[in-house]
Amino acid sequence: MRRGLPTRLMNICIASLCRARSLRKAELVLVDAIRLGCLPDVATYNILVTAYCRLVGVEDAYYVLHRMREVGLKPDVVTYNSLITGAVRWCCLPLTLDLFEEMHQVGLRPDVWTYNNLMHCLFKSGYPDHAFRVLADMESANLSPSPTTYNILINGLCKSGNAANALRLVRYLERVGFSKGIVTYNTLIDGLCRSGRLGGARRVFRELADSGLVPNAVTYTTMMKSYFRSRRFVEGLQVLDEMTKKGYRLDAFAYCTVISALIKMGRMEEASDFLDEMCRQCEARDRVCYNTQINLYFKLGKVDDALALLDKVDEIDEYTVSILVDGLCRNNRLPDAYSLLKYTATMSPWSNLVPYNCFIQALCKQGKAESVDFAMLLLNQLEVKDSFTYTPLLRGLCKLGRLIEAFNIMVTALRKGVALPCSIQHAVLAGLHSSGCKLHAWKLRSEIFRAKFRRSKLQVQGQL
Repeated sequence: MRRGLPTRLMNICIASLCRARSLRKAELVLVDAIRLGCLPDVATYNILVTAYCRLVGVEDAYYVLHRMREVGLKPDVVTYNSLITGAVRWCCLPLTLDLFEEMHQVGLRPDVWTYNNLMHCLFKSGYPDHAFRVLADMESANLSPSPTTYNILINGLCKSGNAANALRLVRYLERVGFSKGIVTYNTLIDGLCRSGRLGGARRVFRELADSGLVPNAVTYTTMMKSYFRSRRFVEGLQVLDEMTKKGYRLDAFAYCTVISALIKMGRMEEASDFLDEMCRQCEARDRVCYNTQINLYFKLGKVDDALALLDKVDEIDEYTVSILVDGLCRNNRLPDAYSLLKYTATMSPWSNLVPYNCFIQALCKQGKAESVDFAMLLLNQLEVKDSFTYTPLLRGLCKLGRLIEAFNIMVTALRKGVALPCSIQHAVLAGLHSSGCKLHAWKLRSEIFRAKFRRSKLQVQGQL
């Protein structure tokens, strides 16, 4: 049997096919190579394990281990690291822990990569305390944490809502000699932005510039999106201007961020210009790009162009349906919006609450009794409801003077724990008083008080 170069060439070929998502062809190459006398090695099967984890699932990847053992090959640390990475990608903590334990049972010593993946999975699964225990276990095993280890810790703290602790950790690491890279800065800036601490994010951004490192496109896009999310559009556009002056090209995500912000500002012409530029610069556009484009077309009144884009979207999500329903309603095509709602209700795996909220709001805005009646019918059909479901309906009933119906619906919502806006509570109470229904107004005040008491009690229990 021939070994050496042919096996390495076979591995390169299999890896290329796996990267091209052609797993079946990669398996055929392996079969043909074995027929020609070229035996696979551990690296061959490790490539397949990684590909199955990424493209199919961890269970199918684990079956490759059995194939390895059948041909007399022993899985190594890389094999198990690939499986653990796959389990982390699918956020399967029990499987990750089982694989970690199995490594010890077969006599393999986990390396830094293994511990990093385990910590990442614990953070993703909502166990930050356990993740720090893994760090202690790593040090007990005489393994030195890598910069990636600390970046995982910082990212995990930020994602779990502990951006302040992440910043404290960074300051501590600096004192013990940890040198922050661009990934650390970007992670910290993103965490501070997501927690609403834009001032802290700006300070870290200035610190990055003073450190000698150069902010990259991710840094600028993170800051820009945070400004836009906080409705500080002028400052967000200033970051965009600085980013383009530094010579960075916007990716699809950055383009969508800018276009969405310009739409909110009402600057439709500039949004259209950025959309044209995105179409020229970004050949591969994902669902988010098409959602942004559809939303802009609806805002411009180009309904048919918006609907035509659906043929290019591989798979729609709840956000796509919400944009479609809202756009159709705003352009007075309510029958089409309702047809879409009925279709997605039978086909979609997600909740249709947001699209239905858009449709109910459009019905109630018409101010017609039959439209409000239809909205009430839809309300009764929905299993899940929130304040955005009830608020437009209550407002529509008040405008029509149907205050007793508004009273009954509002009492039902309060008893279900729905937190209604104060404005709609005052509107229904004022309507009941002005129409002479003072007893109903008194009862409603009592229900509002009880609802506030229940929420306060739950908050106290949650803190305990």
